Amino acid sequence: MTAAARFVTFEGIEGVGKSTQLRLLAAALGARGIDALLTREPGGTPLGEKMRALLLEPGGGPLPPAAELLLIFAARAVHLQERIEPALRAGRWVLCDRFTDATYAYQGAGRRLPAEAIGMLEQWVQGLRRPHLTILLDMPVAAALERVRGRGGAADRFEGEQREFFERVRQAYLARAAAEPRRIVVIDAARAADAVGRSVFGAIEAESWIS
Repeated sequence: MTAAARFVTFEGIEGVGKSTQLRLLAAALGARGIDALLTREPGGTPLGEKMRALLLEPGGGPLPPAAELLLIFAARAVHLQERIEPALRAGRWVLCDRFTDATYAYQGAGRRLPAEAIGMLEQWVQGLRRPHLTILLDMPVAAALERVRGRGGAADRFEGEQREFFERVRQAYLARAAAEPRRIVVIDAARAADAVGRSVFGAIEAESWIS
């Protein structure tokens, strides 16, 4: 029996291993005959990736928080129309690196924009579309940022933020998980990638979506 299409998002601050866990889950699902689309936000489409560059590249000058928020939702509107919704209608699973929880955490708590403004844009752009399950990969900020520094290379606009910014973001994520425990599963990301991956797949199995 083919598993019904599901929309699963991965959240967490920089350095927690979202991209790695996304790939590991896609491979585990593929071994069970489940076709999954891997995508990310901001981005996921050619236009969305251009918006991502505007949002992340540090050399483009200051970006007002309100402009940042509107760019993110503009990219999300395109992403939903061109990739996420068509994939779900076709019966595919969608695994997405960040979605609207990130907006509440980064632009809401991090940039201190009002949650009411984010909620209005969420309803307008997404309608009733919400993730079926969100995996929140969590670890202490200091350890996560140490991982980021270990990658080398230039920091993007978010990676270059101060520790206090990421503390606010992390606490916002944890608060959302506490408010929506049925949808958001918190997983300790400070462990080895394979151990985290087993916990992620265990969260999927717990939903009884796959045999």
